[in-house]
Amino acid sequence: MSGEPLASIADLAGATWPVGLTMAVVAVRERFRDGRRRRALNERLHELRRPLQALVLAAKPGSGNGPDPLELALAALRDLDREVNGEPPELRRRPIEGRMLAVAAAERWRSRTASSGRRIAVRWRCGDELVDVDPVRVAQALDNLIANALEHGGGQITIEGARRGGRLEVAVRDHGGRKPRRVREARERREPRRGHGLRLTRSLARGNGGRLRLRTVGRGTVAALELPLAPRRRRAFAPIHQLR
Repeated sequence: MSGEPLASIADLAGATWPVGLTMAVVAVRERFRDGRRRRALNERLHELRRPLQALVLAAKPGSGNGPDPLELALAALRDLDREVNGEPPELRRRPIEGRMLAVAAAERWRSRTASSGRRIAVRWRCGDELVDVDPVRVAQALDNLIANALEHGGGQITIEGARRGGRLEVAVRDHGGRKPRRVREARERREPRRGHGLRLTRSLARGNGGRLRLRTVGRGTVAALELPLAPRRRRAFAPIHQLR
């Protein structure tokens, strides 16, 4: 050996290697690196999944209104697992009362809003209307919207429910922004861990056959999830006038 450094792939490509062969070598190298990353991620996911599952099983039964924080954490872990291994997200839609999802979201965030000197409330104007959604996905979407309202808004946070045009609208409303929108967007561009909430919420809404709409009311912001209604449950008994 002469002790001279080995030529890099780029040097060889510029000298004698055909471009196609160079690209193939680079692709193999990247695939090998991706494989190592995937194995490392799967190992970490395995170590996280077991304790989370144990916590979910050990936790006291909830109110039944919707997923609790541990269930949502486990669902997020399952999503990451599927993405790492090239599988599409899992969706489990079923009829559920929209009010239950709103009440469960308020309960998940009540202590956090109280510690910030604020309140969270539910204002429901559509009774026991059913929506055809994956409850976990809607819970994740509402959590993102509440977190945004808590960080960027002011005053009380209200989860409102109303029927609009054949859909159920579940809206998260705050009563005044703390920072101009352009300042928030500039900060989010600088910090890669920020600015994902609304994008994820839009994706979650589309996956459930709905959409996300944003509007300004006074000094506050309303972020509204429009969700598909489920068919009404059939009555167990015929109306009285039909029995006569």
